[in-house]
Amino acid sequence: MRTRTGWRRALLGAFAGLTATIGLTAGLSTPAAAAAGTSVAVTKYSHSSEAGDYIGQGAKAAYTPATATITAGGDAEYVRFRVWVESEEDLTWWDVELAAPRGEKLRPGVYRNAERASFRTGRSPGLDVSGDGRGCNEVWGQFSVNQIETDGTGAITALDASYVQRCESADAPALRGAVKYQAHPLSYQYTSDAGDYIGQGAAATHLGSTSTFSLRPYGDGVQYGVSGKREDWSAILTPPAGERFEAGRTYRAQRGGGEGVAGLDVFGNGRGCNEVSGELTVQRLALGEDGTIEAFAATFVQHCEGAGPALRGTIRYYA
Repeated sequence: MRTRTGWRRALLGAFAGLTATIGLTAGLSTPAAAAAGTSVAVTKYSHSSEAGDYIGQGAKAAYTPATATITAGGDAEYVRFRVWVESEEDLTWWDVELAAPRGEKLRPGVYRNAERASFRTGRSPGLDVSGDGRGCNEVWGQFSVNQIETDGTGAITALDASYVQRCESADAPALRGAVKYQAHPLSYQYTSDAGDYIGQGAAATHLGSTSTFSLRPYGDGVQYGVSGKREDWSAILTPPAGERFEAGRTYRAQRGGGEGVAGLDVFGNGRGCNEVSGELTVQRLALGEDGTIEAFAATFVQHCEGAGPALRGTIRYYA
């Protein structure tokens, strides 16, 4: 194990200098918001440490901008994410470094067989989580990148990642954490009742590390698409005839929609419904200057062919 004693009081000044050096960014521009339902970026950090893990000392921690100063810097080759809380008595800090294999850039995906970031060898990705004076000499781990975005200079503007780190040996107790910096939700989650034809009684969560997402106009609504984990899903969602979607509203839904009824048609993996009944709740939406929906979040319950079993899902596209 490596220690960093004596750094704690000087660390805040070092962070301030490093901010200018590695180009920390102010944030990510968001789509124009509809009157109700603004697309909000998320910044936060959390970890859970197993008993015996040297870095986290077997404890849990969680921070938001309301409780700590959180920054992200570097570029898509080497990212440094930092959390610190200063009081009159002490300074609590956590440092997460994520590095692409040398000569490459980080992209959404899963990075296995990670080594300590600054000393990674060959084609290995890099990971190094340290804090409160404690660090690893060697790292065994992996991390997943759900979102990563940069500005015109290459500086990080958005990051959504998770990691598992083991210190000094491959079978050491683990530290598991999640990192978000100016990230917008992007995911698809579903659960299927036993007997539901479309979902076949299964459940799954799709994130940016494993899946790709799309959103395009479909009449006055949207068609949402997900591909990943050996699955392909589509959802056609339209407001009632003559209306526009409103954030915070729950609609009675059927395939194709109609007067006072929203359109709902979720299909995937070669299976679709001839008739649909159910409901659609629009949680958030954001519009472009031309009124096109650019960000969308919703939940749905879909019954196929009048059957009782349902497919239930949550859609998040940058909202």
